Amino acid sequence: MRYFWTFFWTFLLMQMMAYVVASMTGVAYNFVTASILAVAVTVVILILGEIVPDKSAEGHH
Repeated sequence: MRYFWTFFWTFLLMQMMAYVVASMTGVAYNFVTASILAVAVTVVILILGEIVPDKSAEGHH
């Protein structure tokens, strides 16, 4: 379920970011490009979540 929610929020935020950046630069908004970027960012976030150690779990006995 965490994969779904990670993708869901990343997808929404990347679409919003792409729309705002396109508006600010004066180019056309492209849904497909923003969607591909959202998938790539989701994969990076999930990989970083597995690589980075959980410091709070190490201190508890």
